[in-house]
This record gives sequence, structure tokens and C-alpha cells, in this order.
Amino acid sequence: MTTPPAERRLHPWSWLFVLLQQLRQFLVPLVVLVFVGGRADDGYLLWPLVGVAALVVSAVWQYYTFRYRVDEDRLVVREGVFERQVRQIPFARIHNVALHQTLLHRVFDVAEVRLESAGGTKAEAEMRVLPMAEAIALERLIRTRGAATPAVPGTDTADAGADDADPADGRVLLALPFGEQVRLGLVSNRGLVVVAGAFALAWQAFPDRVMADLVRQYAGQVVGYAGSLVHGAAVRVMALALLVLFALALLRLLSVLLALTQYHGFRLLLQGRRVTVERGLLTRLRTSVSRRRIQAWTLHEGLLHRLLGRRTLQVDTVGGAGEAGEQRALRELAPIATPEACDALVREVLPGVSWPPVGWRRLHRRAWQRLALPGAAFSLVAAAAASWYAGPVGLAALAWLPWALFAARRHAGRAGYALDGRMLAVRGGWWSRHWRFAEIDKVQALRLEQSPLDRAFGMASLWLDTAGARPGSEPLRLRFIPEAEARALHGRLAAELARMPLRW
Repeated sequence: MTTPPAERRLHPWSWLFVLLQQLRQFLVPLVVLVFVGGRADDGYLLWPLVGVAALVVSAVWQYYTFRYRVDEDRLVVREGVFERQVRQIPFARIHNVALHQTLLHRVFDVAEVRLESAGGTKAEAEMRVLPMAEAIALERLIRTRGAATPAVPGTDTADAGADDADPADGRVLLALPFGEQVRLGLVSNRGLVVVAGAFALAWQAFPDRVMADLVRQYAGQVVGYAGSLVHGAAVRVMALALLVLFALALLRLLSVLLALTQYHGFRLLLQGRRVTVERGLLTRLRTSVSRRRIQAWTLHEGLLHRLLGRRTLQVDTVGGAGEAGEQRALRELAPIATPEACDALVREVLPGVSWPPVGWRRLHRRAWQRLALPGAAFSLVAAAAASWYAGPVGLAALAWLPWALFAARRHAGRAGYALDGRMLAVRGGWWSRHWRFAEIDKVQALRLEQSPLDRAFGMASLWLDTAGARPGSEPLRLRFIPEAEARALHGRLAAELARMPLRW
């Protein structure tokens, strides 16, 4: 008779990290009790201490009641005493494995482990915290035993061991040296996002009138300072423009510093059937996901990317629900890399796929006219409204019309799609370009769309949905292709999806 594996506990200091997490959640109520609860002689100041003591008891209780056991093909997690929960998580169902280390984690040489599956609003298991060596061993165990587990219906077994010759620590596919991290900061807008978020938070924390007065005060000081340096309206405008450029340079510098902090030591590893990303200077993240869990791919190339000869390769993966999961999910295979390196990564992670595709098909020959309609209508309406208020001078708004026509032709000239027996790819954009592609068996929904204007132009659009798409990401769609071609594609893809199992 086989003896079952012994149950294990978390790290002895895990209760401290649980307590710190709970204190962050209840920080605002505790501060309110301290400052507005009442006078000290009324005993109100004791209530925060009582609350902290209750949180300490809860954290220690969680440590003593949390157990996990590693079976042959699954992880068994047990917690609770009065209300017990036992979760059995098969290794083959674990899609994402995330290891999270802050500075405090690194001092104690521990890590927070988060195991995610395809669905749900929270992780299947969240272990706060395990010794770092044990966390790495658990990640490796999930990778090896998950690959050895017989495939369930609807999964792919073609690569179930094809890559097991990789070293135990994985094969490095991409690393970001210091120069690449600086380029990443230059092409990103992280500094602007942080400043805008801080400004929005301050506006929420203080009354609107206080923030408005502060903005007017400091804006007036800046304008007054610029005016004191120079004289003359034209020179003052130039001085203000220089101040704006200086502020933009500071934001770009902040973006570089954030990139150096977030992507320090970035490595993309191929470990059997899984890809793993390590990154971070202060907070260290290690995220692992099976290659088959990648649902869709996006290549992005902005103007600064092209000037530096770089692109960004992002992926959509199942799992990662919630704010914490979204932050820790594997989203970027290549935050910045040369076009050749991005193409090589696609071929490496998707063996057998022909990338970049050949035989891109164009849009409808009148697609540029359809794309130009919104800009042309805006220009005409703006010119009519401006003329009604300002007379003939308002006709200057028609200057937007040539630009709208030019941009529409450029967009239509670059857009297109490619389809083979395994993958569908679309490309678009002109100023900022993107390539969006996915394997056909990852498509979950297919929709043919045609507006009255589309019918007048003899065109239609195809929309395809995959799992794991992020809000704001480029959709997988074939816009403004000939109607007969769109209906033929819709029928072909619908037939293929009907006979293909959904693999995610």
C-alpha cells in the first residue's frame, strides 16, 4: 500500500506577509479611527489596536490552517477549520504560474506563488508565502508533471515532450541589456501614465476647489516666470514651448527610470512546453505559462519604434483575472526587440508556423473611401459650424479634409490579412502599426458584420474573438473586404471551427 505524500505548510513567516496584505486593505479605516474617532481619553484610540490584533490573529490562524500536498498528478490545497475547503488542482489544468517577490520577500528569501487556470475571478491557489527554493521546485514540478500528464480532450499532444530536451532551468530566448531597457523607456509612455494617475488620485483625495486653485496658482507661476525672462509675445510663446518640451523630456526620463526598474534582468526562457519571463529590480516577478495557453499575438510598432528599429511582441493568455492577476500575467514576450528577433520568437514558440506570412490579401479597392468618411464628415460639419459663427474664416476647417483623405489611403494601403491552414493574421495602422494573429483553433466566436454603408460599397467585415483579450487591445478583425470574399471566409472558418475542438 502506497503511503500518501505528507502535507506541507507555508513558510513560518508567512503570517507576517498575510498581515501586511490585510493592513494595506484596512489602512484607510484604521487611519479614520485614529484621527476622527474621538479623543484619547474616550478610549477610541484603542480600537485601531484591537483591529490590528484581530488581523494578527487572522494571519496566524491562516498559517496554522493552510496545508498543501503534492500528489502524482495534482496539487491538493486544504484550509480552514470550522469552514473547511479542499481544492484539487490537476497539473494539466494549471495555465499560469506566477512567482512574486518584493524587497521584503527577498530579505526573507521567500516568494508568493499564484496558480491560475483558464476561468474564475481569482487564482486557483495563492500561497503567501513559500521558501524561494521550494517555490522554484513547485514551479518545475508543475511544468514536468503537467507535460507528462495524459492530455484531456481538446488539448494538443503534438508537442507533449518534443521540447523536453531543454535544460532544467530553460533556454534563454531573449534578454534585455541596459541599452534595450533605455530604448524601451524612450518608446513607452509609462512616465505620463504614472503622473496622470498621481494627479487623478490627488484630485480624488482633495476637494475640487483646492486642486483647481493649486493648478491655477502653479500654472500662473510658470507663465509669469517665462514672461519675466523674455519680452514680446512671440518670444513668450517660444519660451512656453520650450518649457513644455522640458516637461516632456522629464516625463520621458521618468519612463526610462521606470523601464529600468520594471525590466531589470529581463529574461524570456523556454522550458519544455512552457515559456517563462523573469523581470524586476525592486519587485521581482517570474511568470510561467504553457505555450498552448497563448490565445493571440500582437506585434506593435510605433513611430519611435521605427526610428529605433524595434518592435514589441505581446500575447493574450487565459487566466490572470482580477487586478493583481492582470499585473502579474504574462503579457509581453518581447517588451522591445528588433523585427527579426520578434519574428524568430514567434517561430520558436509556435513551431511549424510560417511567420511572417506570405501572400497578404488587400482590402476592398474602395476601402480607403469608407475609411475617409468619418474624417470627411467631421471636416464638413466643423467648417459649416465655424462659418455660421465666424463667417468665411470658418472655412479653414476644410483644411482637415485633405489630411483625412491622405490618412485613409495610407491606412487602406497597409491593411490586409493572411490565412493558411493553421493561422489567421491581420495587419493595420500607418502612423502606429500592428500585426494581430491567432491560431484558428483558438477562435471562440465568429461574426460577419455589414452596415448600410458597407452594403452600399459592396464590402463587409469579419470579427473573431479569442480568450484572454485585454481591454483596449487591437481586435482580431478583417475590415472592409469584398462582400463575396467575406461570406466565403465566414463559411470556411465556421466549418473549420465546427469540426475543431477548442484548445486553450
